Amino acid sequence: MNPLLAKLQPYPFERLRQLFSGVTPDPAFSPISLGIGEPRHATPGFIKDALTAGMGALAVYPATAGDLKLRQSFTQWLHKRYGLDLDPATQVLPVNGSREALFALAQTVVDGRREPAPYVLSPNPFYQIYEGAALLSGAEPYYVPSVPSRNFAVDWASVPEDVWKRTQLIFVCSPGNPTGAVMPLDEWKRLFDLSDQYGFVIASDECYSEIYFRDEAPLGGLEAAKRLGRDDFRNLIALTSLSKRSNVPGLRSGFVAGDAAIMKSFLLYRTYHGSAMSGAVAAASVAAWGDESHVVDNRAQYRAKFAAVTPLLEPVLDVRLPDASFYLWAGVPAAWEGDDAAFARALYAQYNVTVLPGSYLAREVNGVNPGRGRVRMALVADTAECVEAARRIVRFVQQGR
Repeated sequence: MNPLLAKLQPYPFERLRQLFSGVTPDPAFSPISLGIGEPRHATPGFIKDALTAGMGALAVYPATAGDLKLRQSFTQWLHKRYGLDLDPATQVLPVNGSREALFALAQTVVDGRREPAPYVLSPNPFYQIYEGAALLSGAEPYYVPSVPSRNFAVDWASVPEDVWKRTQLIFVCSPGNPTGAVMPLDEWKRLFDLSDQYGFVIASDECYSEIYFRDEAPLGGLEAAKRLGRDDFRNLIALTSLSKRSNVPGLRSGFVAGDAAIMKSFLLYRTYHGSAMSGAVAAASVAAWGDESHVVDNRAQYRAKFAAVTPLLEPVLDVRLPDASFYLWAGVPAAWEGDDAAFARALYAQYNVTVLPGSYLAREVNGVNPGRGRVRMALVADTAECVEAARRIVRFVQQGR
């Protein structure tokens, strides 16, 4: 067996199941889960229709690179969203959801034969696929803390030079999971300058880019590069998907875009990996990327939800409206002494509401786990259910530990 598999840690949701083992929630309360970031708004009917109409494509093997119409749907969306003009033949590729692509990209760009082992940098807290992708590529993860006083922006300035020298890949998540923070242009410039100096690749995970609460849409990595005159997008790959944008997590559809040289190697890897997108999924994807009205409606539903829930929780928890994404990153009351797992377990037992302990989404570095004392709440259910969950949480906190 591959010995690197032994380095993998249980996923947060497996740890949550273990935390709740043996607990019987109060049957007076119906279950409400804010634990997993699975979109639960209705899938638009026109996407289902396009998927059904594309079923004839099941009779042929799909091309790993996708057909021109599919790739053009990506570049056309990038032009509408960010004002970018990418070559559909060389600068975009379809992927089976961003999670699969994040993992595969690390296997493509990391040279795990190096001694000492290269670093892959990740925000901390983080989406756990970053860690798994790094470990199975033969690299060592290096965790870069988020800073609460800066609205949970990642403290890239804290990384020492000797780490940058060994870095081959960094994962950027903007808008962030779990904090919702959006990285500003000056931070992108810092990373681009460091990439030029040390030669590492930047993977920009942007799957939450279309769920935001302010008038201005979040800045994307490719957009930042263009603003800074980096029109070749050197050493930069952006990854996005339809799961959150279009409420189709089961479609497993997204795309990557950026540096044509990296894309060429990524296509080679994917050809051997067997990662082609089904023609039926491609047909549904073309339809989804070509429509913005359902995205506007989806965003409006999240805005209404957060507007209803956040004011209820603010008096009892350290919580504020994020820049973007559909998570609230809430600090637990002082009475719990930072024990986010105990808070989540007791809330589940007493009120049948599931939240995810923040410490499960981070790693301890120098004795500090930056997720400790916080919980992640995914406001993915309908507004009434989210409001009911918030009211139960308020009662839970007010009754004291």
